[in-house]
Amino acid sequence: MQTDIDPRTLIGRKAFDREGSKIGTVDEVYLDDATGEPEWAAVRTGLFSRDVFVPLEPSEVVGDTLRVPYDRTLIKDAPDFGVGRHLSPEQELQLYHHYGLDVTG
Repeated sequence: MQTDIDPRTLIGRKAFDREGSKIGTVDEVYLDDATGEPEWAAVRTGLFSRDVFVPLEPSEVVGDTLRVPYDRTLIKDAPDFGVGRHLSPEQELQLYHHYGLDVTG
């Protein structure tokens, strides 16, 4: 993700999956504890009627949207931890595994 983007500007952006289908609207942004960089976005979905966590890396901000390079089925099946609370290291690890991301990266 472009690290020069203020995470607060992500809130309210529409999010789309890799096929260009709308997932929902960015509700919250979660920062990495160690680096302070934006790491996860909670996207409020109408389709799934809940917030789903999506990784901000390798997602991209394109215009006024967030493009998430995953299939909506994978996104829909992401672990549900609720929003408004800090993600624990164990929860983050579950999300990394769910999306097939390198935990050390």
